[in-house]
Parts: sequence; C-alpha cells; structure tokens
Amino acid sequence: SYSSSNHQHHRRSSRRRVVGCGVGGLAQPVTAAELLGSSGPFAQEVPGFAPREQQQSMAAAVERTIAERSRLVVEAGTGTGKTYAYLVPALASGRRVVVSTGTKNLQDQLFFRDLPKVRDALGVPARISLLKGRANYLCIYRLRKAVIDPRSRVSRTKLTVVDDWAIKTVSGEVSELPAGIADDQLLPLVTSTADNCLGGKCPDFAECHVVKARRAAQAADIVVVNHHLLFADFRLKEEGFGVLPGADAIVIDEAHQLPELATQFFGERVSTRQLSDLARDVAVEVQAFRDMPLLNEALDQLALATIELERPFSELGGRLALEDFAERTGVASALGAARTALEDCRDVLQSVAERSTGLAHCSGRATTMFATLDKVAGSLQQGLVRWAEAVGRGGALHAAPIEPIEGFKRLMATYPGAWIFTSATLAANQDFSHFTATLGLDDAETLRLDSPFDYADQARLYLPPGLPDPNDPDYPDAVAAALAPLIDASRGGAFVLCTSYRAMDRIAAQLREALPYPLFVQGEAGKSTLIEQFAKVGNGVLVATSSFWEGVDVKGSALRMVAIDKLPFGQPGDPVFEARLSLIRERGGNPFVELQLPRAITTLRQGVGRLIRDPSDRGLIVLCDPRLRSKAYGKRVLNSLPKMPVLTNPALVCEWLRDEVAA
Repeated sequence: SYSSSNHQHHRRSSRRRVVGCGVGGLAQPVTAAELLGSSGPFAQEVPGFAPREQQQSMAAAVERTIAERSRLVVEAGTGTGKTYAYLVPALASGRRVVVSTGTKNLQDQLFFRDLPKVRDALGVPARISLLKGRANYLCIYRLRKAVIDPRSRVSRTKLTVVDDWAIKTVSGEVSELPAGIADDQLLPLVTSTADNCLGGKCPDFAECHVVKARRAAQAADIVVVNHHLLFADFRLKEEGFGVLPGADAIVIDEAHQLPELATQFFGERVSTRQLSDLARDVAVEVQAFRDMPLLNEALDQLALATIELERPFSELGGRLALEDFAERTGVASALGAARTALEDCRDVLQSVAERSTGLAHCSGRATTMFATLDKVAGSLQQGLVRWAEAVGRGGALHAAPIEPIEGFKRLMATYPGAWIFTSATLAANQDFSHFTATLGLDDAETLRLDSPFDYADQARLYLPPGLPDPNDPDYPDAVAAALAPLIDASRGGAFVLCTSYRAMDRIAAQLREALPYPLFVQGEAGKSTLIEQFAKVGNGVLVATSSFWEGVDVKGSALRMVAIDKLPFGQPGDPVFEARLSLIRERGGNPFVELQLPRAITTLRQGVGRLIRDPSDRGLIVLCDPRLRSKAYGKRVLNSLPKMPVLTNPALVCEWLRDEVAA
C-alpha cells in the first residue's frame, strides 16, 4: 500500500546520541529536555525558538517511554510545541522510529520542515523517509493497459502526457504531472490499489516505483506515515508483507482520530467503486482474447448491477444502519443482483484464470470480494455493527467491531516497542479514560500539559443569553441573529462552526443577508481554498461543519472570533455511535457519562482551539448552547476549556470586540 520519498544521510552505523563536551570543556545538553532548554541548540540556533516548560516536560516523558519501551498518552495544549517534543527524543535516541500523523498535510509539514530542522540542530545524521500511499505513484503496468484500451473515456492527450512523463520520471510521483492532468478520472487508470496490484507477478515489477520507494523506506531511521497507512501496513504485516521497518517506537500524532479510524480498519468493506473497478480491469485484460463470450456477458451484467446499486446511495446523507438501508425501495433487489453478478463473474474468471497473470489476479479479487460481500451483507454476527455510507457517486457497505480494542491490541503487539499517543485534545475534564479505554491502553502513562498561551489575556468567552432549546426548529436562526451583531463589531474575521449541514445552511443564509463581509461556506470550494481565501481577505466569515473543527490553522488578526452553534454530541441515528451506546447500556453503564459527554467535550475543545494559534493572537470564543448554563454537565464542559474571562453582557462583548479590532 505504500511508497516513499527518502532523504539519505550517512550510514546507520554512524548514528550517535547527542552528547559530548562544548566550548571550554562545558558539558553539552544530554537529555531531551535540556536540548530544548535555554542552553540547548534550538534556543541558540533556531530563529524564533523559545524554550517552553511544557515542551520540555513532554520531551522528558517521550524520552523515558522510548528507553523503557512503554506506552504514553500525552495531551499537549496548543502552542506546546509537541512536534519538537517527540522528534528531539526520537532523533537523539539513535533508534528507529515511525511517526504517524492525521493527514497528508501534516506528513509534509513534518518531513519537509520540522524533521530537517530538528536533525540539523541536533547534528544527527539520520535517514528520514516519507511514506505515501501507492495511489500517489505511477503504475507502469496499468498505464500501458490504459494507453491501449479503446474504451477508455480519458482524454488521449492526457494519457500521452503521462506516457511521455513516465519515461523521464525518477520517483514516479503523480504530483509531478502538470496541473489539470492528474484528475479523478485519470488517476485510477494509471495508479494501483491493494486490490489490483499484481505484486511480484507483475511484468514491470523490477521497475515498479512503489517497490523502489518501499525499499528506500525500509532503510530509513525515521519514517513518517499517516494513520491510514499505519493501519494498512498492519493488515499487510498480518499477511507477512508489512512495509514499515521494525520500529523501536511508534509516535501517533493527532491521536484523537484513532478510535474512529480503528473501527473502520478492523472491519470489512465492499464498495460500488470496487465492483466497477473490477469490471473495468477485467474488460481491459480480456481484450487480448477473442474467445470469452461468457466472461464478456458476465462483465456486462456486473457493470449494470453496479450502476443499479449506486442509485440508492445517492439519497444517503450520512451513515445508515445496513438493516434500514436494505429496507429502502429497490435496495434489496439491487444488492441481490450485484451479489449474483459478482458470483457469476467470479465463476467465469476462475475457469479462465490460467490464461494470463492479469486474469488470474482478477479472479482472486472477485473471489475475495464475493466472500467479503457475504460477510458484510449476510447474517449479522454478535459484536459487529453494519452500515451503508455514500462515497463518491456510489457508496460502500461496512461491517466492523463495535469496539476496536482487540484489533488495536493486535496492532500494538505486531509492532512491539514504545508507543506514544499525543494530541491537543485527548482528555475530558482532565480524564483520559474515554480515550484509553477505547483502545485498550489501561496500562499507559498519562500526561496532561496546558497550553502555554495566556488565554486569560488573549481571549474572552461569551455565552449568549436568551437562546431557545437547541432542539427548537428555529434554533439556527436564533444563533445567526445572536452572532450577527458580534461579527459586525469584530468587522468579520469569524469562524462559525456548526454541528450539522442543516444548521450550516440556515446560519449561512441568515448571515449572508445580515452582514456585508465576504462569506465562505463549506462545500462552495475545497477546504484549503476556503481557508486560504479567508485568511487573505482579513474580514471574512467562514461557516462550516465538522471537517473544519480541527486541522485548520489561521494565525494572526484574520481570525478574531470562533463561534460554535451547539455542543457537538454524536449525531442521533448514526449506526456506529448508536451501537456503542447500546453496548454500554447492556453492560449496565451510563452512555451519556461514559461516551456522549466525553466525546462532545473533546470535539468542542478542538473547535475552541482554532482561535489562539500564536502568542500574539487575540479573540472571542462564542458558545451558543444554552445547556452550558441550564444543565448540570455544563460546568464540567466549561471546566475543560482553557481558563479565560467570561463575558455576559452583549453590549460589553461588542465593545470589547471593537476595541480589539481597533487595537
């Protein structure tokens, strides 16, 4: 599933721990905390670096965990500098470390910016590698097939550009292609997936960009991956084909994402995209033969059945329990037709598999896919939750364990060594049990470090009075009415984070009418484009849902207010969430206390964390939900936030905002 970019510096045997004597015989810093201290190389050599007590505490804990090969869960508030806090002990240890991040953007930031800076400051000759998914790299075999496929709907001009580039490229990274070439229609034809890769039987195996990159990554000292790749490698490793090197330590950054991802990866999945890809790939392979009418007929039936199955997914707004999905008009018959067509295709492929390597591989894919479809859509097994979900122009069927504990324990056992989990939000009111219990980390050391930012000076919290119950149908309009004068007082510069698309649409419509400032709404452009435009105009208003609650970094005066419509409790009806609530009830527990409230608190803290991203940032947090005052749990929620003055008078809030903008 992987490939990598690799920067090689010296042989591994030359690595050493950063110790020794400095000028005049004075001892150099030898611990990770000292290296990050006032007399360390970062304070003296890295522009803008300021020693932070919280960063040094985290570095010491990570250093100890790596040495003891134990487990650590550490919450490091915004501004702690957690990246350096784990990279310094990792590089200084001289051990092999895998760092897993939440997104590809964070991967790139780590690999291209942070790791080189830390390595150079420490003077450690470490080899570092960035592992990417195979979809980032050209597949020579599939490109050749695409070029000769007369039925391909992809522009021949684009394929010619890729074909010419394929001769010259060294890395094979499709990001090298000119803008507009590597689109969603072309990429699946010229890159591989775990399903369609021929592996060692591929005629182009010796020149494979993925294989070359894997080999380079296996020789690295520090390997940067993302969570999806870590889980995918674990699956390969269970089959004896893992790519990641034998690591002494695994560092999981943005660890709050792990429970949800683990649920998906430890389950089974069949998608309409997989079915259509199989039909397309078999059609390409069968072109070399003119005596396979049965296979062509089976392919036509599979293609038609897949199109029919795509239709009901288009009406899904989110995840829906598979049992409920199957009761919708036409779904049961579409599922039955897809199952029959896939079975027929499998049977015919098995009878002709020996005719070519490509057909043999397609036969194996069809066999595996049919077995998975039977697992997912067959009789329900205890401990599993099943759901349907819209993806692209079709969708996917899932079956996964309600709890990912056992699967995650297998993963940790597969990579024995130190495990460090870190994020800005892992605890709920200083309690880590919601996170640790979900992943079976009961024996892990926990450490909570507050943000070094001065929230008492830099921020204010406002709880608007007089709002109706959040379940009131008119609640979004009331929120918009409460926010409009505040946003006007701050002259824009606001994020409005919503807990549903319905609320987002209603609030955006109201604010568009009430305010003269540029309005950016999720879905009108890509996430990165919206953030870039928002930061550039300086007086924008961005209205968005869950994907903007984290991983968004707007420093400076462009962002002066973050408003949240209501507490982010799990969406009612989500089958995975409901299954977990039911399981807690069956055990005699309290679902609200054990799951709903802790999850809402950690998600809320992610949203609140968008405001103060730098020591010079200032602004207002607006939490609209009246339950923060009326419900007993409101105090627990507020206690989990950074300590800052609370404003209660709307006029004074607007005055404070106007003063802040003027300043």
